[in-house]
Amino acid sequence: MLEILSSFENRYAEIDQLMADPTVSQDFLQVQKLAKEQSSIRDIVELTSSYRLTLQELQDIKTMIRDESDQEILALAKTEEANLMDQVEKLETGLRFALIPRDPNDDKNVIMEIRAGTGGDEAGLFAADLYRMYQRYAQRKGWKSEVIEAHQTGLGAIKEIVFAIKGDGAYSQLKHESGGHRVQRIPVTESGGRIHTSAATVAVLPEAEEIDVDIKADELDIDIFRAGGNGGQNVQKVETAVRITHIPTGVTATCQDERSQLKNREKAMGVLRSRILAREIERQQQEVSTARRLQIGSGDRSERVRTYNFPQGRVTDHRINYSSHSLDQILDGDLQEFVTNLLEQEQADKLDAATT
Repeated sequence: MLEILSSFENRYAEIDQLMADPTVSQDFLQVQKLAKEQSSIRDIVELTSSYRLTLQELQDIKTMIRDESDQEILALAKTEEANLMDQVEKLETGLRFALIPRDPNDDKNVIMEIRAGTGGDEAGLFAADLYRMYQRYAQRKGWKSEVIEAHQTGLGAIKEIVFAIKGDGAYSQLKHESGGHRVQRIPVTESGGRIHTSAATVAVLPEAEEIDVDIKADELDIDIFRAGGNGGQNVQKVETAVRITHIPTGVTATCQDERSQLKNREKAMGVLRSRILAREIERQQQEVSTARRLQIGSGDRSERVRTYNFPQGRVTDHRINYSSHSLDQILDGDLQEFVTNLLEQEQADKLDAATT
């Protein structure tokens, strides 16, 4: 283990030297990248320092026990030895967890996409419920949310909505929301009282920064057009909506929520970077489909990660076989019990992989 730990200590010291180099310190993006890398391994380096110190103290006490003849001092030394061995064990456990590969995107903001799936108007109403649920969760966490693009239908239903949630560790908390969500309830349009099953899909993308994705200006095709809406008052009279296409990949992003063309362009670029980053993550993982499609599936009822059952007041996450009968509170944004259980399962899976 010490050999592995030494590599982190050496890299930490190397980053210190690089950031002190005048040729590097003048490059803001490079400094930012190095600072993020150093921050990501700081806990390992600090734990390693404590581990080395404790090992040395343990070795010293063992030497004392071997050479000591005074029984009273020997008894004290053996007590200290036991304490140090306990400390070493705890530090080794902490280091094993610290060495588990961390998702480099965990600290990022997120771009979320919700789309109505199978189920007609009821699927659109359910998509609107999910959007409100995530909005309320963000409010509970003290995070900010903003709509980037939305396509609504009648009855307050949502066909598709793209929005950002900004807050410390937002991606780490929300990344497991990706997938197919289904609802079982009696639709407001159902006169016979029959329970229907409908679906919506959720995709959670880490918000990419400029240092994450290198996009050149000549690789972009930018279209400006009038924003659309459900009525005359909602249709912009000037061309402020923006659609940006990344020519090499064909990835597009649209924003028409703001009245300012500049703000719409900034938001669209944010979505574009995140979608390209998702494709790069997918490529690195050698998956066949794009990261977003891999996350959300087709919207079919059979592809589900969670079910919201209204007649029984129950929400079930099928990935961890966990259920809660607090459906109303969950739809009001009280998601933390699911978030915590999913994160614990992720950690357990990583620890299993690291020890096998």
